[in-house]
Amino acid sequence: MKYFKIKEFDSPDVKGSGKNMDIKFLRFIDELRKRCKFPFIVTSGYRTPEHNKKVGGIENSAHLKGLACDIAMTDSKKRARFVYEAMNLCSELSLPFRVGLAGKSQGNFAHIDIDEKQHPKIWIY
Repeated sequence: MKYFKIKEFDSPDVKGSGKNMDIKFLRFIDELRKRCKFPFIVTSGYRTPEHNKKVGGIENSAHLKGLACDIAMTDSKKRARFVYEAMNLCSELSLPFRVGLAGKSQGNFAHIDIDEKQHPKIWIY
């Protein structure tokens, strides 16, 4: 990966757990970062079942499979670029497109995953 270190995807309760991330997802998120042309700060990557429960994650969360991450996202122009580039990249790579956006009251982040659950999908937290 050019833009990330695997430890950025660690679950906070298990050092080194970022190694559980799906390699296809890591390649995808690295390319997405390149296309967006702004830094990504990963706020949540892989999650252990315990950590997922602690943060109120859903039972079948893509984070548990290493197919998702949350990125700090406070700027609306960056949000728009993120969604645009993610849609295009998922289409090019024939990957599921799933994005969730959270505003200030929910923590200012964007969730992205390539899980096979219902897609394409964009939701607001």
